[in-house]
Amino acid sequence: MSGVWLFENGVVRLVENPGAESYDGSRQGSQRRRKVLVHTASNEVITSYSALEQKLSSLGWERYYDDPDLLQFHKRSTVHLISLPKDFNKLKSMHMYDIVVKNRNVFEVRDM
Repeated sequence: MSGVWLFENGVVRLVENPGAESYDGSRQGSQRRRKVLVHTASNEVITSYSALEQKLSSLGWERYYDDPDLLQFHKRSTVHLISLPKDFNKLKSMHMYDIVVKNRNVFEVRDM
């Protein structure tokens, strides 16, 4: 995690791309970089849950069907649980980083 830590009005926050955000928190310019999840071995950008489920299954992750509002994956050998929104378009960078942390050296998050 890189960026600049700002202290304003008694609140500390991390600005990841200090050139793209002004000090008052507003975005400068109209371009915003989008994050994507990449499978490092194949250099494939994950564009759907079916592609993600295939990669996770090959790593030993099993799908849970308990919660109808979430996609959940569990690995029997660990206590880890990956919970994702049902709609792939609502997948955020925090979900991507959760996948990366629980699958070291298999996935990475990149700016597009």
